[in-house]
Amino acid sequence: MSKIKCLIVDDEPLAIKVIENYLMRLNEFEIVAKCESAIEAFNVLQNQKIDLMFLDINMPMLTGIDFVKSLEQKPEVILTTAYREYALEGFEISALDYLLKPISFQRFLKAANKASKLIQTKEAAKGNISTATTSSSSPKVTSTTTAKSSSDEDAFIFLKVEKKMVKVKLDDIIYMESLKDYLRVYTKDQEMVVHYTLTKILENLPEDEFIRVHRSFAISLNKVNAIEGNQVELKNGKMLPIGRLYQQVVKDTIYSKGIMPTN
Repeated sequence: MSKIKCLIVDDEPLAIKVIENYLMRLNEFEIVAKCESAIEAFNVLQNQKIDLMFLDINMPMLTGIDFVKSLEQKPEVILTTAYREYALEGFEISALDYLLKPISFQRFLKAANKASKLIQTKEAAKGNISTATTSSSSPKVTSTTTAKSSSDEDAFIFLKVEKKMVKVKLDDIIYMESLKDYLRVYTKDQEMVVHYTLTKILENLPEDEFIRVHRSFAISLNKVNAIEGNQVELKNGKMLPIGRLYQQVVKDTIYSKGIMPTN
């Protein structure tokens, strides 16, 4: 695989230097440009292929969040900031990770490895998905069968990950995250990236088990632990935002399942 082309955007030269030094330790990454404003970064993105952007949130004139929202085509984004309260805003732009300054190399390496894995997988993931259910009387798999009923505990879905068709039990899926034309599926054991949209996969999943809570997220209702304000807490401890347009439907559905919001 060719090197992952990176752009560093921060209004603080010392912060840029930290990211630059960290990236120089990793052979698979190449620094294409360093910018001190969103305007400079925009010009780079117009003229260069960028796979990964390290982006400071709190910049003058145009914040990192607003900058990403303005882009029609954006690279993968890792946010950097000195302010913990911006974490939820990172969800709104489907940021790959969120690094809190001062950034340790260990934490940076974790984010870099996550980015590398995702970018490589996205290059390879060009397949489709098919869904199926199993029957105790017949072990045959019918790839055109859509799993619309939650009554079958053995219901599963096939996800094409790189060159393999991976069988995933619906009960193992915790939540799914939209990545533009791709989808990251989180199960209890692993994460997978497939070339599919969130809207399309939900058409092939049981409506009484899976629900969209945000333009970027869909969850398994069986994995909900609590609703707190405009966030949903999953049983693995993950907190996800509930989008404004989805709040009423989500809360009505949660109530119907007998899970009571905390406020």
